[in-house]
Amino acid sequence: MRSIQQSFQVHFQYGVYFTEGLFKPVNPLLVNVLQQDGHATARKLLFVIDSGVAAAHPSLVQNIEAYATHHAGAVTLLAKPLVVPGGEASKNDPQLVQDLLEAVNDFGVCRHSYLVAIGGGALLDMAGYAAAIAHRGIRLVRIPTTVLSQNDSGVGVKNSVNAFHKKNFLGTFAPPFAVINDSDFLLTLEDRDWRAGMAEAIKVALIKDAAFYTSIRQDAAKLVARDMGAMQDQIFRCAQMHMEHISGGDPFEKGSSRPLDFGHWAAHKLEQLTNYDLRHGEAVAIGIALDVVYATLAGMLSQEECEDILTLLTDLGFALYIPELSQQAPGAENRLLILNGLNEFREHLGGQLTIMLLTKIGQGVEVHHMDEALLTKAVALLQERHQQQQEKAPAQTV
Repeated sequence: MRSIQQSFQVHFQYGVYFTEGLFKPVNPLLVNVLQQDGHATARKLLFVIDSGVAAAHPSLVQNIEAYATHHAGAVTLLAKPLVVPGGEASKNDPQLVQDLLEAVNDFGVCRHSYLVAIGGGALLDMAGYAAAIAHRGIRLVRIPTTVLSQNDSGVGVKNSVNAFHKKNFLGTFAPPFAVINDSDFLLTLEDRDWRAGMAEAIKVALIKDAAFYTSIRQDAAKLVARDMGAMQDQIFRCAQMHMEHISGGDPFEKGSSRPLDFGHWAAHKLEQLTNYDLRHGEAVAIGIALDVVYATLAGMLSQEECEDILTLLTDLGFALYIPELSQQAPGAENRLLILNGLNEFREHLGGQLTIMLLTKIGQGVEVHHMDEALLTKAVALLQERHQQQQEKAPAQTV
């Protein structure tokens, strides 16, 4: 028998930048970032924009075109910016990926050109997937426009679309050329989207940094009141912790450990059960609550810390129970449909089931088994808590 063994390393490096008014002609950040490639000629750019962002910022396309004109020696637009549907629907429609690939082909986007994606996490996922498979990979610049994408999904190395009724079934690990967070995009967010992204900050704080969790709790009233300074601080620290995890752990997820998926096994299933009407961050908040109550019932986490976490989530405006949590699995009497999320989570990640739970705030531990009876009880407790809050609500508004 003969064999040839191959081994090589590939170095990845990209920056996450923070600014305001990215497309003001006097703001040099985008040009400066692109000039890091060392090319002497103008960079060729194709922009793809989330339709929701375009609607909220009616002058965005015009501003991009004016910016390109002002910096004509450094950048060239290959076409008028493309506006495509955003939200989770963008990951459910294969035609959108095909349309974007056709644009890459029609406008001559090559490996030395740039696809610049502006939008929420779902649009960035879809555009990143198209960029990763076109020409075996074209350069991608992400410009996240939501709290969730600026502090979590937009700063990582994953791209994906949904398929076979499963979230992120098709995807790639492909680091972007750069990520640029412009906080001006947050000004027009609906309250739901402003709030939803905070779930990911709470998630990473709970499993890694008790001091960060404390800062979120101290700033809760400011965050609810949409204080931009408090949100910018939270986004920066959350993004920083996600980047640290990527560089120091398992960036392409070859193993079974997924600490940053704390609260996500149930969240992904709830998104599916609600036909994605539930925001990802809203689902993560419920997933965190479920796993926190479960850990308390299992004797892993103190009742005091459990209550502290649930109170913070509620104070930030998250609902911690929806009817889909109690939905019964068809053909399985007295078994909750949400429990199917455990096996789907294991299938998606591969290997053995690995779930992150808490032993205390700031410290997580991985387990490889979840007791379905305790999970069912945890759901019942969240439902009871929700009902009690609903009963109190009218008296509080008198």
